[in-house]
Amino acid sequence: MTHSATHPAPHPSKPVRQSIALDGTVYETTLTRKYAQRKPFVPKDPSRLTAIIPGLILDLLVKPGDPVRSGQSLLVLEAMKMQNHIAAHDAGTIKAIHVAPGDTVAKGQLLLEFQ
Repeated sequence: MTHSATHPAPHPSKPVRQSIALDGTVYETTLTRKYAQRKPFVPKDPSRLTAIIPGLILDLLVKPGDPVRSGQSLLVLEAMKMQNHIAAHDAGTIKAIHVAPGDTVAKGQLLLEFQ
């Protein structure tokens, strides 16, 4: 499957027509203002652990300097009366902890950093 697209600069008050070629077929589409103003994709930084849901930090199971293995529980986050054990995605060492038990966190908030 191959595809290509042109990326014209969108005008804020006018929809932008765009041609997209996919597997040799050209499709015409319109980019909406909402699409043109979307946030660009930023890949996740593996050295930073952020909250995947809002909730309350119940317990920290590690401290700075601790070595951790992949899958090891790092902290307990309560959300909607459920206790979620947040695990390490990879082996590493805890560099910094940005939350404490009793803290309320928002989705996307930085929890821990790894070295």
